[in-house]
Amino acid sequence: MSTSVSLLATLGAALLAYLIGSLSFAVIISRAMGLNDPRSYGSGNPGATNVLRSGNKKAAVLTLLFDLLKGLLPVAALQLWGDKLGIEEGGIALAGLCAFLGHLWPVFFKFKGGKGVATAAGVLLALQPWLGLATLGTWIIIAVFFRYSSLAALVSAAFAPFYHALIWGFSGVTLAIAVMSLLLIWRHSANIGKLIAGTEGKLGQKAAPAAAATVSGRGHGQPQGHVQHHGQSHHHGPAHDQGRRGK
Repeated sequence: MSTSVSLLATLGAALLAYLIGSLSFAVIISRAMGLNDPRSYGSGNPGATNVLRSGNKKAAVLTLLFDLLKGLLPVAALQLWGDKLGIEEGGIALAGLCAFLGHLWPVFFKFKGGKGVATAAGVLLALQPWLGLATLGTWIIIAVFFRYSSLAALVSAAFAPFYHALIWGFSGVTLAIAVMSLLLIWRHSANIGKLIAGTEGKLGQKAAPAAAATVSGRGHGQPQGHVQHHGQSHHHGPAHDQGRRGK
């Protein structure tokens, strides 16, 4: 098979993987089950952890499963049939990365996606099952002991490329995993700040709707009303003095 055909096949597979990754199952499943849009409460992140904050465990599990599958299936399919299309190992890793990018910036949802933890796990499981299991094991250990999904994701992301380089050697696949890890850590920048401040929500903790932030903002606005009230009192003070002088 010619190089140009292999290149076209690789680019086509990467594009298809991106489109599959762009399916935001947190939103799709929530809509199908009559739940609130996950982007309207909690962290606003369309992912399984935030869906869990809605109190519907079934929706959260389904979101987790489908987000994982949209990373796993494109890579697994190319592992099986990529040779016939001339797609090599690096091209398969590129497709996995594109599925992950689709979750982060989904074309079907105005490029506003999630953080990609489950999708990245699916990619790793398909690329190297033992690597995926080791990374998932790391996530579970941190999540069980500390109860922070974000912390578990950050630690797992940091270790994943090192696991691959140490066991299978550094390659284009390692580079693709490293890019996913860096992007995943970057997407958790707000969570890092909350973890440091001690305000990060724990696993299973229900979150108030996003509207609560507005109510809270109004609460903070009360002092301004109080100032205005005093300002009005100050404004009426001279009129009152004039009235007293008129008397």
